[in-house]
Amino acid sequence: CLLTGSSSINFLQENPIKEKAYDSNEPEKPSGHRPNIYTPLKERKADFLEKNQEHHSVTSQSRSKFQDQSSIGKQSQPLAKKGGKLKRGFHKIWTLLLVLLISILLPYVLWSGIPSLLDATLSSRDTQILQAFRARMKKLRNTYQSQDPNLWKRTHVFLEKHLNASHLHLEPAILLFTAGQEAEKALRCLSNEIADAFAFSQNATTIKINGADKAILDSDVVKLEVDDELSSGFREGKKVAVVHRFELLPAGSTLIFYKYCDHENAAFKDVVLLLTVLLDEQSLRKSLTLQEVEEKVRDFLWAKFTSSDVPSSYNSMDTDKLSGLWSRISHLVLPVWPEKGLPVEGCA
Repeated sequence: CLLTGSSSINFLQENPIKEKAYDSNEPEKPSGHRPNIYTPLKERKADFLEKNQEHHSVTSQSRSKFQDQSSIGKQSQPLAKKGGKLKRGFHKIWTLLLVLLISILLPYVLWSGIPSLLDATLSSRDTQILQAFRARMKKLRNTYQSQDPNLWKRTHVFLEKHLNASHLHLEPAILLFTAGQEAEKALRCLSNEIADAFAFSQNATTIKINGADKAILDSDVVKLEVDDELSSGFREGKKVAVVHRFELLPAGSTLIFYKYCDHENAAFKDVVLLLTVLLDEQSLRKSLTLQEVEEKVRDFLWAKFTSSDVPSSYNSMDTDKLSGLWSRISHLVLPVWPEKGLPVEGCA
């Protein structure tokens, strides 16, 4: 019963009187004759209590150690999760930065490489068209040596853009050439030659309208004639038209050019129209800027088409209509200077 645990210990603690009574009645004998059984009993009790305390202390330490490990494990789990989230967020940030960098650099690389690779990417037919146009324009420049370099540069760039099939044509190209009386022949010849160079490069012909032939006709009749000539010619595949002496057309008939020269709603967007205006003054000063030349032509047409001295023009045209027309035909206004050595009969 001593080995049964705490119940035996309690029992021994609850009966101290019996132990004392036994000691008083029993005579004390020498130690050699009878062993003292109480001394080992007390030692065993002490050993048992000490072992029991050690067991409890070990158990409590184990429990506390287990609890500490559990708490550490629980703490490490959110830390691991947090670290994983940070790592994933870091990768996402780098991915977004990489995509952003590519989206910024890619258009720059493409656009910077397009000019140098343009001729290589064009089809053989487009290359032939450009080469033919450049050759004709070079020949014209050698013939008309008195002209302003700006005329050749701007005309060449303006027209070549329409010959380049890689460009989307959103509106027609409109050029207006003007000159004083002394350069009438150069104005007519040069406009014809440039139009023919553009048409020749595409194996086509030029639509030619002469305003002087229609000056005395009714405005509505001229409007129908011009509309028919331009529409039928462009539908047949012609890409350029020249309208000589635009200022001689009846004022009301010129409103038909809303249809062909509009910036957004033109009937034909991949075509070129060359208009010529011969001014009343004898000559144009070469010192005039392009802006001053444009203003001179605008004022001249205003006086021509809205003058009260010409009832037919005054009644069919007003400043609002002419303003809208001018905004459509004044894409590029260039002066033409007189030339020596031109053929006497040519430029029909």
